[in-house]
Amino acid sequence: MITRIAIVDDNTFLIKAVEEKLSFFEDLEVRFTAMNGEDVLGKLKENNNIDLILMDIEMPVMNGIEATEKVKRKYPHIKIIMLTVFDNDENIFNAIKAGADGYLLKEINAGDLHTGILETLNGGAAMNPSIALKTLKLLRNPFVEEKEKEEIKLTSREVDVLEQLSKGLSYNAVAENLILSTGTIRKHIENIYRKLQVHNKLEAVQKAKRNNII
Repeated sequence: MITRIAIVDDNTFLIKAVEEKLSFFEDLEVRFTAMNGEDVLGKLKENNNIDLILMDIEMPVMNGIEATEKVKRKYPHIKIIMLTVFDNDENIFNAIKAGADGYLLKEINAGDLHTGILETLNGGAAMNPSIALKTLKLLRNPFVEEKEKEEIKLTSREVDVLEQLSKGLSYNAVAENLILSTGTIRKHIENIYRKLQVHNKLEAVQKAKRNNII
């Protein structure tokens, strides 16, 4: 039996890479590809004779989590595996809440992707081992996030600095935008790292987003 697949990703190079992995298997057939959530919903109106969607998360217009929720509501028979480069807790939690049937990383090899697709179609949940571990932790500690939210108290200026950092700006650019010295920015960043209990800019931004600080 042929499994009919749709791939949703805003990166055409990555779509081609996934298509290449699937081409090794005669029981898998890519019926169409889409560039974002809105695009896949439009294409499903014309053809919802699909068994499974491989869905990216970070996309313009409509992201993969929002698209998953809408696809599941309209076409509950379609299985959805999130295929993404991100394995952060918030994405995993939101994808599962939206109704995703599996969650794999894009670096997966062709054989494991094939196995994950078959597992999901048979009622299982395809998950990369590191994601399965994070999911277990999320289920075991559902209140940890709330506790973190209560305890983190940043000043409005520290929040300003974090918002600037989240745009990928250098310390000098942040200093210029906030009309502060680079030394003052560094001091604020030290305080932010201490309060968030992180060690670098990426961790700080991710944790701040996870706790709705920025």
